[in-house]
Amino acid sequence: MKRSIVLTGLVGFLSVNIFGQMSPAEPTTARPVNVARATPSFEAKYEGGMFGYSNKESGTLRFDDVNKRVVFYGKDQKEKFSIAYNAFLVIYPQSKSVTSTTGNVVRHIPLPGAGLAGLLKEKRRYLIIQYEDPDVDVRAIVNFKLSNKKILESVIQTLGQKADLTKRGDAFYRTGAARDEI
Repeated sequence: MKRSIVLTGLVGFLSVNIFGQMSPAEPTTARPVNVARATPSFEAKYEGGMFGYSNKESGTLRFDDVNKRVVFYGKDQKEKFSIAYNAFLVIYPQSKSVTSTTGNVVRHIPLPGAGLAGLLKEKRRYLIIQYEDPDVDVRAIVNFKLSNKKILESVIQTLGQKADLTKRGDAFYRTGAARDEI
């Protein structure tokens, strides 16, 4: 008798937990974007990713709205390469915390406590652009190092709007349907 009562209670308890109806997830609200529009040109260091350009180089990135592209100019202010807005697949920020050059030098000085200088970190911020290169029919990722977070956020926001990309978190991407139209 006790067993049947315990068994019936257990079956009842499990059936309520198994077949209970889940409540729908609350819709998330996007946080408002308070990012200033990027200037038409800004300093950037090309870090790699473009076919035919393997050397890192400091220069300037410029928005060419007439031709709907972003253009990288080298130190000599000559156009090195460009990426059309409609070739963008994903653009996003990336940060990397590294020991500064000063920290590396000071920590090797043979003085007590100099090793603590290795704790001096600096944050490097990168603009990452994944794109489809129609000239060689491949997808690639190009990286640019930018000077600070404010510039990085404004550039990503501006590029996302100019390229008509969809926002997800800190990144912008081209949806599958929009990619098929290109």
